[in-house]
Amino acid sequence: MPLLQLVVQFSVLLFIKIVMGNSIIDELIQRYRFLTPLRDKIEDAAKAIIYSYEKGCKVLVCGNGGSSADSGHIVGELMKGFVKKRELDTGMTKKLIDLSGDRGKILAKNLQQGLPAISLSAHNDLLSAIINDMGGTFIFAQQVAGYGRSGDLLIGISTSGNSQDVVDAMIVAKAKGLITIGMTGEKGGKMRNYSDILINVPETDTYLVQELQLPVYHAICLIVEDYFFSS
Repeated sequence: MPLLQLVVQFSVLLFIKIVMGNSIIDELIQRYRFLTPLRDKIEDAAKAIIYSYEKGCKVLVCGNGGSSADSGHIVGELMKGFVKKRELDTGMTKKLIDLSGDRGKILAKNLQQGLPAISLSAHNDLLSAIINDMGGTFIFAQQVAGYGRSGDLLIGISTSGNSQDVVDAMIVAKAKGLITIGMTGEKGGKMRNYSDILINVPETDTYLVQELQLPVYHAICLIVEDYFFSS
């Protein structure tokens, strides 16, 4: 059975747990009416990320320039509390205190549960090695080849949908059995061919595409956080 079909079935079975996601998307669409045609895709993207995390997997994110900054932004919302305080579970709290007493109490009080995510733009030493030894267009594909495992999820961000290093990462991700989410401008570009879910916002100018992508990925991160960390 295709992986995306499994995601859909999983989502139907547990959809009651992410009913809050509807109100988050409703609010997004209310503020940005022209995103209405993308409603189902935004919901599917959130479900796919939840599916991946439920399977014990991780999220990889990549993009260039402003899209690189967006990659880091997404990782920041996933790896620590976004709008909710994600207290450590009691088991982890006990282990920290047992290991180091008062320092363990400080760690337990301040640390938060994270959802594992990696920005592929963040590792300068590795990036320079790949550029020097292999070529600049392989910077993300090589990392997907190394980090990626079946069931992981890759978010590729490109306003045109044609950034070759992002496209190559999507190709490798598909070959390795990752779920792929493409975030692009209206045309979708080459990334259309390699995205299980394509969120192509209705703009073509780079800065306008980026202005719409931010509230979209904020909504997705809110839904994912609500699923895992609501009381």
